[in-house]
Amino acid sequence: MTFSLPPTVTDRAYNRLAEIIEATGEVKALRVAVDGGGCSGFQYDITLDDPAEDDLCLEKDGQIVVVDPVSLPFLENAVIDFSEELIGARFVIENPNATASCGCGTSFSM
Repeated sequence: MTFSLPPTVTDRAYNRLAEIIEATGEVKALRVAVDGGGCSGFQYDITLDDPAEDDLCLEKDGQIVVVDPVSLPFLENAVIDFSEELIGARFVIENPNATASCGCGTSFSM
């Protein structure tokens, strides 16, 4: 798997991250990672964390989203967004590399 284009982050996701940081008072980056597991083979792991030296850092207005080098190829050309619906609010990944995903949207296969 070769890496060419990094993921992008929507304004909505950056804005929600800013709200979370303001509410918690804890300055952290939003880490988006891909782990093995889930019902479709891979799953997204989205947490607040400190950036590591080898992370890709995507930044806007002081808000930082980080992706580790192992997860980066799985997130090529992906869009990191924030969705608010009647059933809940969450960060979501629109991943063009995923060939299938589960109903909850946190697990996918390639």
